Amino acid sequence: MAKLRTDWILFLCIVAMVGFGVVAVYSASSAVAELRYHVAPYYFVLRQAGWAAISFLVLMYFKRKDYRRMDSPEWAFSALGIVLALLVLVYVVDSTTHRWFKIPGVGSFQPSEFAKPALILFLSYFLSRRAHRLTDRRTLLQALLAVLMLAATVVVADLGTALVPLIMAALMFWIAGLEWRYLIRVAAIGVLLVAVAIVSKGYRVGRIIAYVDPDYSKIELIDSNGWLRSYIQRSTTVRDASYQPRQSKIAVGTGGVLGVGLMQGKQKLMFLPDAHTDFIYATVGEELGLWGSTAVIAGFLVILWRGSRLFVLARDDFGKYLALGVTLSIVLQALINMSVVLDMAPTKGFPLPMISFGGSSLLSTLTSLGMLLSVSENEG
Repeated sequence: MAKLRTDWILFLCIVAMVGFGVVAVYSASSAVAELRYHVAPYYFVLRQAGWAAISFLVLMYFKRKDYRRMDSPEWAFSALGIVLALLVLVYVVDSTTHRWFKIPGVGSFQPSEFAKPALILFLSYFLSRRAHRLTDRRTLLQALLAVLMLAATVVVADLGTALVPLIMAALMFWIAGLEWRYLIRVAAIGVLLVAVAIVSKGYRVGRIIAYVDPDYSKIELIDSNGWLRSYIQRSTTVRDASYQPRQSKIAVGTGGVLGVGLMQGKQKLMFLPDAHTDFIYATVGEELGLWGSTAVIAGFLVILWRGSRLFVLARDDFGKYLALGVTLSIVLQALINMSVVLDMAPTKGFPLPMISFGGSSLLSTLTSLGMLLSVSENEG
């Protein structure tokens, strides 16, 4: 039996980032909890700490489990099937946003977050067996159907959550050796589907326009009748789409190099919406400055480094693709989230892994990282 070897650099990085996230959530949410939600200042941080404890138990379970036991159709198809079933069920249960299961005494549970680890398991199993036949049309069709089926059910509720697994899947196929001509075709299908999803919701169109043309000066040259503006304003969830990025940039700019100090930020006081969730990186930038923001980036770079190392060193193809999928999923989501916060990409709400408030996101992320640590444990 091979001796288990923990990647302590990766493991301690995960512990540090989750711990830092709990502190950041308290700092960003304590005042808002009282002012907006009229609950105790510890309301959000206690829930985050509880989810962190549960998530670490799940991480330890997968960390100690030999990843090669998951290299089976039972794991690959069961995980995908369960997530698909939950996504269909939540569409019926949550008639408003189609995103959340409300659990009394616990909070909300978002099944779309688990599309990422489920897809990683499926693609790792699939590519480890079919990488040498990726140019075969039947092989491509099977994979494409599974990815698009999962993506379509996620897009219904949340386009942003679907983007990470879609980009991750495309990169995994490219690294596995899929020819450019097929990648271009798949990318074209993906772009078309994303475009349809954006146009179908007025507030999504509004976010894109707020990023490229916030004052509608260029849009009105084309749409002189104001049809597009009217369509956006008819969306029941629409608001000033440029407000969040503007407040976020104010927070980051205020922080400077050293920050204004932990708990001393002002933008979180009802100015910056979602200061403890999607835009928590702006709160970190304001309170801890450039050094705090850089420390968060460094944490994700460590995950990129250790995950890439495991992709190279893993003893079998399943382990390689498992490490690759987990690494891409987490780093991509972090990169997109920070780009949105810094107004380098259109606003799209999803959390910063391990830092933002959100139990489903934390559990999904640590489940994936547990699988990554399992590859490390069984490397030798």
